[in-house]
Amino acid sequence: MRGKHIIIGVTGSIAAYKVAALVRLLVKEGAEVKVVMTELAKQFITPLTMATLSKHPVMVEFYNPENGDWHSHVDMGLWADLYLIAPATANTIGKMAHGIADNLLLTTYLSAKCPVMVAPAMDLDMYRHAATQRNLDILREYGNLIIEPAEGELASGLTGKGRMAEPEEIVCYIRHYFDVSRELTGKKVLVTAGPTYEKIDPVRFIGNYSTGKMGFALAEEFANRGAEVILVAGPVTLAAVHPAIRRIDVESAAQMYEQVMAQAPDCDVVVSCAAVADFTPLERAGTKMKRGSEQLVLELQPTQDIAAALGRLKKAGQVLVGFALETNDEIVHAIQKLHKKNLDLIVLNSLKDAHACFGYDTNKVTMIDRDEQEYHYELKTKQAVAGDIADRVVKMIC
Repeated sequence: MRGKHIIIGVTGSIAAYKVAALVRLLVKEGAEVKVVMTELAKQFITPLTMATLSKHPVMVEFYNPENGDWHSHVDMGLWADLYLIAPATANTIGKMAHGIADNLLLTTYLSAKCPVMVAPAMDLDMYRHAATQRNLDILREYGNLIIEPAEGELASGLTGKGRMAEPEEIVCYIRHYFDVSRELTGKKVLVTAGPTYEKIDPVRFIGNYSTGKMGFALAEEFANRGAEVILVAGPVTLAAVHPAIRRIDVESAAQMYEQVMAQAPDCDVVVSCAAVADFTPLERAGTKMKRGSEQLVLELQPTQDIAAALGRLKKAGQVLVGFALETNDEIVHAIQKLHKKNLDLIVLNSLKDAHACFGYDTNKVTMIDRDEQEYHYELKTKQAVAGDIADRVVKMIC
């Protein structure tokens, strides 16, 4: 981290006392640290403490009447290599999610050009509340990196999830981020994400429950590691944040096949994460189909197998990664798919695993390589899973 510019945003939480150790550790690692505090944060730890440890004046207000200094949130947003908000209260997380900028910390957040990390800290009921979880989802969709809180004794006396990660853990997280941030420079990665919609008539379609979260997390992860990323996305509501991501939107399996076949030959890595429909209607009605007294028979035809086509056309040195979603005999079926489609790595999901696969922010995967070596992982956030997949790809390509 030597020479890195890091802004730490401190909000009004009892966990603010941990930031003193965090700043000290980051400075010891060679980083240049500046601290922005909310007015309420000053009640938990003094600006003097933060200024002494960071060796920079602490910024709270836009304008300092004592010396006439103007704290430009725009300049700070350009200066930083990383903006870490720790601790991040439920209140600040909600404001970040909805673009509210009523203090210097939040205006700096909206101006930041660098990656943003958020370390939540709050009581367990606040953390578990649907509003807080939705706000964290929104921040993830924006591309912010969430440093998951730990479980343990909380300031309220309750025990549960909500403790801000310890300073040493946060430093390890930041160090890892900077360590891997440029290792794929010069590489080109293609990622597919989301479902496909196969139209039955102008208002109906065949689809699936994929949200695209896993594919978008992968695109952001590869971009963060320095790769140029092409993201071919089915119909989802997510946003791609990193400037190195070029997004191509499609709707049907046929459209996704066309775009992937056009882009893949120039790519070093192709990750087929999309939940592409296996079948599409043989005929599509031009007008809305009306309900009748007779049963409707819908004839389907297979879609083109994108992963298999990539395997047939794979060039020397190219790495192909596929996904398998299984309900039984998972390992056997995944290995069969791995070899049949000429993949280098397959990522296996099982619908038997709770809080994994479609619709969740977490996933539990097993990766299997060409030698049928299995790598088992615990339930993690999809961002963390994306990191694990990228780690495995880097070992194969670098």
